[in-house]
Amino acid sequence: MIYVTGDTHGDLDRFKDPQMKKVKSGDTLIICGDFGFVWDGSRKERSALKKLDKLGITIAFVDGCHENFDLLESLPVEEWNGGRVHRLGRHIFHLMRGEVFTIEGKKIFAFGGGHSQDLDFRRDSQNWWEREQPSHEEIIHGIQKLEEYGNSVDFVVTHEPPAALKDCLNVDVLERLEVHAFFEEMIKSCQYQKWFFGKCHIDKHIPIKFYAVFATVTPLK
Repeated sequence: MIYVTGDTHGDLDRFKDPQMKKVKSGDTLIICGDFGFVWDGSRKERSALKKLDKLGITIAFVDGCHENFDLLESLPVEEWNGGRVHRLGRHIFHLMRGEVFTIEGKKIFAFGGGHSQDLDFRRDSQNWWEREQPSHEEIIHGIQKLEEYGNSVDFVVTHEPPAALKDCLNVDVLERLEVHAFFEEMIKSCQYQKWFFGKCHIDKHIPIKFYAVFATVTPLK
């Protein structure tokens, strides 16, 4: 079974939450950005990753706005289930932007990145990376990859929501980025069953196809 949840922000206690009991050995858990366990490369962080790697589940995440992109991009690029990933452990993968992964027969388009709401504060503290914001080249790659699949996938997993959902979410979450225009075009041109995103730190279904996820652990079906 495949499950999806929201930002974990490097918090091991999230994996002890009763919601996580749904995820059994052999299942895959997809995290919609801000995984947070690639931040400072400390002994504590490496220990946490080892613990996660021993849970018996596969953890796959898109990047959010609170990742250390220097560390993330220093990892070797591999292919996993049809798309490019950074491998953090035997069972932990970073889903690179604009890739389509086939997991348990389901085609999943992954596109991480976004805009930090605390940009000014973090930039001054030397813990912000401009690469959190998707590049034009990554967007073009995503467009081309979707075209390879006939602009049809089963699920979309992102960190940022499409810009059109701002009023529905009733939260101020967006600075207009090129990736928002890309997502708006995807709504028009792509076929998919459901679209999940984690940026807003809320759990909310926006009919018909959109799901803001945070604490919930939701099966992909």
